[in-house]
Amino acid sequence: MKESRELLEKLGYPSTDLSELPCSNKTFPDGAQYRIELPSVEGPAALKETLKEIDRYGLTVHRISQGSGIMLQTDEEILEMCSLTAERGIELSLFVGPRGTWDISSGPLTSGGKAQALRHEGADQLVYAMEDLKRGARLGLRGALVADEGLLLMTKEMKKAGQLPENFVVKVSVQMGSANPVSIKLMQDLGAGTYNVPTALTLPKLASIRQAIDIPIDLYVEVPDNFGGFLRYYEIPEIIRVLAPVYIKFGLRNHPDVYPSGKQWEATNISLVQERVRRAAIGVQMIERYYPEAKTSKLGAEGLGIAKIITAAAAN
Repeated sequence: MKESRELLEKLGYPSTDLSELPCSNKTFPDGAQYRIELPSVEGPAALKETLKEIDRYGLTVHRISQGSGIMLQTDEEILEMCSLTAERGIELSLFVGPRGTWDISSGPLTSGGKAQALRHEGADQLVYAMEDLKRGARLGLRGALVADEGLLLMTKEMKKAGQLPENFVVKVSVQMGSANPVSIKLMQDLGAGTYNVPTALTLPKLASIRQAIDIPIDLYVEVPDNFGGFLRYYEIPEIIRVLAPVYIKFGLRNHPDVYPSGKQWEATNISLVQERVRRAAIGVQMIERYYPEAKTSKLGAEGLGIAKIITAAAAN
């Protein structure tokens, strides 16, 4: 093993998981160590309820993300979500719409093909995903989730070509699956602006990843059932200390699979976001209790993909 470890070190990577859990001296551009993310906010009605609950608990939430995607929302719905979040200085991140599990291929749904996950099959679906990103940007969106290495590279090229704004935040989904310092550094090099690591990585493994990359890490501290259903609330202070800059992400256990969402799930989605905000309040209290000196960002901080407010007339 000595030879392999020496090669990793020569290339600038950690050669072992870091059981000593060193403090991260990296931060967000404003000097903050952590930000809060609420995922699975499916559509304007759920977003309005989320904001209402955030106010009721007095929380600061920096990013709101959504899994159903750009493709399955009307222009008016995207414009409304952009406006609601932009007014508060909150980042809005919507998933790219067309992806593997929604295509006609059975591959990602088989036991042996699950690693294909949400990747795009063929050139046409890659083009559809690029079009989805451009549509979102035209409507004011400044953040999106991707789960395909090819699309990730194309977002970098689209920015160079002026097809996406330079400040568009490309958030790599947990479903990309890269799980070690070298593979996640590759994602950073391909254009990732922030990376959602697999949910079950231990702190020593995560610490080794932090040593290799500079971009923010996104980490579920409550994990949806289809990704393991873990609850890591008491680890939050150490997660912040070791992984900064980090998005503390509050999923929800016992959460039905509502993707792709729509009116048929609206009442359920509203109840889910209510409980998700309550869980976030529990997590924030953990930080206040055990790591009160940890630094967080103000709303509107540098690096957030805050949407641009665009009128319906201007979008057409």
